[in-house]
Amino acid sequence: MRKGNHLPRLTFAPISPEMSRSTTSQHASIILDEQDEEDSVYSPPGLSTGHTSPTAVRRLHSARASDLDLRSRLPSRLLIDEQSSLLGHQEGGSRNYSHTAPNTSMPRFSRRQSAAGSLRQPKNHSRSSSWGVRLAAAVGSNWRGNDGGLSESKASLFTDERVWYDQFTSTDWVHDSIADNFRVRDLRSRKDLRGRIYAWFDGAQGWTLVAIIGCITACVAYFVDVTETAIFDVKEGYCTDGWYFNKRKCCFDEEVCPSWKTWGDSMHFTGVGKETIDLLAYVMLVVFFAAASCILTLSTKTVIPSSFSLSTLDENLGADSQRLKGEADVNGRNSAVSSDQSPLNTQKPSTMIYYPAAGSGVAEVKVILSGFVVHGYLGVQTLVIKTLGLILSVASGLSLGKEGPFVHIATCIGNIACRMFSKYNHNDAKRREVLSASAASGVAVAFGAPIAGVLFSLEEVSYYFPPKTVFRTFFCCIAAALSLKFLNPYGTGKIVIFEVRYVTDWRFFEMIIFVLLGVLGGALGALFIKASRVWAQTFRRIAVIKQWPMLEVVLVATITGLLSFWNRYTKLAVTELLFELASPCGRDDTSGLCPQSSQEILEVLWYLTTAFIIKSFLTTITFGIKVPAGIYVPSMVVGGLLGRLVGHSIQYIVLTYPNIASFVNCPAQGGPESCVTPGVYALVAAGATMCGVTRLSVTLAVILFELTGSLDHVLPFSLSVLVAKWTADALEPLSIYDLLTEMNSYPFLDNKIRPVFTTELGDITPRVRSERIIDISSSPLVPALKLRRKLQYLHDAGEIDGGLPILRHSVLVGLIPAPDLEFALDKLEDETDTLCLMATIPTFHSTEEDEQEFDPTDFTSYIDPAPVALDIHSPMDLVYQCFVKLGLRYICVLRDGQYAGLVHKKSFVKYIRQLEEKKEH
Repeated sequence: MRKGNHLPRLTFAPISPEMSRSTTSQHASIILDEQDEEDSVYSPPGLSTGHTSPTAVRRLHSARASDLDLRSRLPSRLLIDEQSSLLGHQEGGSRNYSHTAPNTSMPRFSRRQSAAGSLRQPKNHSRSSSWGVRLAAAVGSNWRGNDGGLSESKASLFTDERVWYDQFTSTDWVHDSIADNFRVRDLRSRKDLRGRIYAWFDGAQGWTLVAIIGCITACVAYFVDVTETAIFDVKEGYCTDGWYFNKRKCCFDEEVCPSWKTWGDSMHFTGVGKETIDLLAYVMLVVFFAAASCILTLSTKTVIPSSFSLSTLDENLGADSQRLKGEADVNGRNSAVSSDQSPLNTQKPSTMIYYPAAGSGVAEVKVILSGFVVHGYLGVQTLVIKTLGLILSVASGLSLGKEGPFVHIATCIGNIACRMFSKYNHNDAKRREVLSASAASGVAVAFGAPIAGVLFSLEEVSYYFPPKTVFRTFFCCIAAALSLKFLNPYGTGKIVIFEVRYVTDWRFFEMIIFVLLGVLGGALGALFIKASRVWAQTFRRIAVIKQWPMLEVVLVATITGLLSFWNRYTKLAVTELLFELASPCGRDDTSGLCPQSSQEILEVLWYLTTAFIIKSFLTTITFGIKVPAGIYVPSMVVGGLLGRLVGHSIQYIVLTYPNIASFVNCPAQGGPESCVTPGVYALVAAGATMCGVTRLSVTLAVILFELTGSLDHVLPFSLSVLVAKWTADALEPLSIYDLLTEMNSYPFLDNKIRPVFTTELGDITPRVRSERIIDISSSPLVPALKLRRKLQYLHDAGEIDGGLPILRHSVLVGLIPAPDLEFALDKLEDETDTLCLMATIPTFHSTEEDEQEFDPTDFTSYIDPAPVALDIHSPMDLVYQCFVKLGLRYICVLRDGQYAGLVHKKSFVKYIRQLEEKKEH
C-alpha cells in the first residue's frame, strides 16, 4: 500500500514457535495425511461423476488488507483486450481464457498486503501443470489434452492479475455489492473540491455510458437494416439504376418498372425458360447467403473440455444429454463412489462445442444477466461476426428475424463499452445493470418501441432490476430511439419497423373472436415449441447433421428456396409480410388481400392457407440452425397469417349471412372492411402467437400499441395476449427460452417462480468427505501438496468454483474458495517442501514493516472467516430464498453447531429440476 494511504489496523501473526516448518515434520505430516485420507473415505452422496454442468457456487471474499484503499487494488498493468474482466476473449479462431482481472473483495484483517496492483513480477513454481494454466490451454480449439508447453503458458500469465470469475461460474452478488460500497465510501470520504468533482464524475459515468450504448446500438441497427434491405431483392434481380437499390427504391411502386431486371431477363440459355432461370437463381442465392452466414457463424467455434461440459450453448435443441452414472436421483442424493475410485477414473462426458454467433442469443443473455459467466459470448469478435452473419441470414430469405439477435448485439456493445469505466469493468454486478439497459435498447431499435424495450428487460432478461436501473434503461432506450430517428433507416421518418393505422373501431361481437384468436395463438406457440424439440431431437441427431452443421443450413436453405418461390407471401421478407398482413385495405392496395366479393375471399383464403402451412413448416425447421436468427417476427408472421385467415372467414360469413343479429349494425355499403378489418385480426393473432412462443405479456401489448398507435385497440391486444399466455402455459409450461435454459443445464434459478418444497436442507446435503475439507485440529499448517490434491479433487469433480471448508474439531472456522486456493498455490515457488498457514491468532504488536511483508505461504488472507451457514433442519424455502435473493454460490450446513456438509447452487438447481421432472411424470 502507498504510504500516503496507510491505515493502522489489527494484524494477525502465525503461531510459529511451536510449529516449525522443517522438511522432516512436513514429510511426516504428508504421510499421516495420506493415511488418514485412505482410511476415512466416505461414500460421497454429493459427488456427481456424471454430468458436469458448470458449478454455480458462491466464491467468498478474500481477506486483503489493502482493500480499504480501493484504488490501490487495481492492477497496474491491466490488459484491456478481449481477455480482460468478465466476458472477453482473444481475437482469432480459438479462445483462451487467462487470469487478467483484479480481485474485488471486502476488507478483512490480514497480516500482509495484497499483491494485486503491485509491480511485483509473477513467481513461477515447479508445478507447471497448474490447473489454471490447463484451463487456459484447454478451452482453446486446438487443445488435445496433453500438457506440453504448459510451463511456457504459465510464464505468460500474470499471477498478480487474476480473474475473479472463471469460465462457467456464477457472479457473487453479495461480494460485488460490498466491494462497490467500499468504493463509494472511499470516494465520498474526500470533502475537497477535487473529491466533489470525482464524485460528480462517478455519478455521471452511468448516464454517459448508457447514452453511448444507445447511440452505438442505433448505428449498428441502421447498418444492418440498410445493408440487409439492399441485398435482399438480389435473389430476384437487380436495378439498372444502381446495384445497391432494392426493388422498392428502384421502381417507386410503379406497376411497370423497366429499371428492374430479373435474372431471367438478363440471362438466356437454350431450352431453359425464363421462369426456370429465375427459380434456379433464387434458390442458388438463398443457399449462397445462408451458407456464407453459416461460415461466419462457425468461425466463432469454441471448444470446451469435458470438465465444464454442458449440453450446448446455443439454440440446438437436439444436443445430446450429458446425464451419466452417478448423477443425483430425485431425492438429491448421488450414488456412492467406492473408496478406490478416483475422480480421474470416472466417466466424463464428451467435449462441448458451441457457437456464440448462432441463434438469437436471448436465452444466453438472460442467463448471463442472472450472474452466469460465459467468456467470449459478449466479446468484440462475437459482435462483429454476428452482425455480418445476421445481414446475410436475413437477406437469404430464411424464415427468421433480426429482432432477437439485436438483443444479443446490443448486449455485446454494452459489455464492450463497460471497459471505458473501471467502476463497471471491475464489478460484475454493476456491469450487469448496464447490460440490462443494453438488452432493452436492442428491442427499442428492433421494433422502434423504447417503452417496450424497458418492459422487455424487466419482464424477460433481467434478474436484478432496481429502480435506478429502470430509469437508466429508459434513458438508454430513448437515446437509441432518437439516434435511430435521426438516421432514418426505413426512409419513412419513423422508427418503427412498420406503422399501421386503423380508421374504424372494433365491434362488441368481435370480442369473442379476439378471445378465440388468443386461444389459437397460444396453442400455436406451444405446438411450435413441441414441434421444434421433436424436429431437433430426430433430424438434428443424425450423425452427418451433427458432424456437419453446414449441411443442415444448406438443406434448409434449399427447401426454403424451392417452397417460397411460388407464393408471394412466403417470398416476402418477414417484416414486409407482417406489414401487409396487418395493414387495412386502401384505394391503391396491391397486396391482393382486399377481396370485394365472396368468391374473391375464397381465393384469398386458399392462398393464405398455403402460405400459413409453408411458413409454419419453414419456421420450425429453421429454428436452431447455425446462423444468427431470431424467432420474434417469424412467430408473429405465422400468427398474422392465421389471424388474416380468421378475419377473411368472418368477412365471408358477414357477406353470406348479413341478417344475423350480430351483424345487423354493420353498414350496408362500404365493402367487406366496413364491418370487419382482417388486419386487426392479423395483428391480434400475431401478438398471441408470439406470446405463446416467448411468454411475453405486457411487453407484447405495448409493442403492438406502439406499432399501431391506436388506443382503441389496446384492449383487444391485451385480452388476446392474456388468453394466449394461459393457453400456452396449459399446453407447454416452458417458453422457448426456458426450454433452452433447461436443456443446456445452466445453473439458473428462476426468481419469477416459487417452487413448493416438502423437504429440508439435510435431504440434499452430501456427507462429509476428507477430500473436501481442510482439518486444522492438530495444526494450522497444511502441506501445499495436500492442498493441491484437494483442489485437484474438486476440479476433477467439475467444481471449478467450489470451496474447501476449514474445520477445527469439527467446527467450521472458515472457508477458502477453490479459485482463491489455486491462485495462492500458483504463487508458491516450490510446493514440495512448503507448509501453508490456514489459521491466525490476533497479536497486539503492529508495525508498518510487518504489514509490508509478503509471505506467499500465508493463506489466511484468502479465507472467509464467516461463510454463510444454515442448520441442517432449515426449511428448503429458506435455502431457495438465500440462493435467489442473496445470489450465494454455496451454503455451509451445520448440525448442532458442527460442520455437516456443503450444498452448491448447482446441486440445488439440479434438485429443483428433478422435482419438476417427477411432478411431470
